[in-house]
Amino acid sequence: MKKLFFMALLAIATLGVANAQVVSGNEQAADQQTANLPGPKISFAEMEHDYGTIEKGGDGTYTFEFTNNGNEPLILSNVRASCGCTTPEWTQKPIMPGKKGSIQVRYNTNNVGSFNKTVTVQSNAVDNARIVLRIKGNVVTTEVQE
Repeated sequence: MKKLFFMALLAIATLGVANAQVVSGNEQAADQQTANLPGPKISFAEMEHDYGTIEKGGDGTYTFEFTNNGNEPLILSNVRASCGCTTPEWTQKPIMPGKKGSIQVRYNTNNVGSFNKTVTVQSNAVDNARIVLRIKGNVVTTEVQE
């Protein structure tokens, strides 16, 4: 009975590994397919920014830069923050192939405490039409000693 149980467990594990390889292979094929598709393609220099520790009322602004690596104009159709404490401003004009654009994110540093917010970017990019950027950090107050 123990042998039968062990053999069944081994078969399930083997199938799981084989299935994971197929999925991984499919993802690689999908990446190669989109790499060959004509159209706009978006590539960010970085997807996350850590402000570290910021003083209350300090500068909570960061600019995410991206490039259109495709062969058609890239258009950002919507850029939305996860809450009202974060305000995005972005390049409104179409970004031509090979050119750069930006998304400036401003976090309200009057909110004391740690934060972890997202900004969702929707575009006409054939490789990734929806991207999630992340900002995080900790806002602290400095108390004056008398």
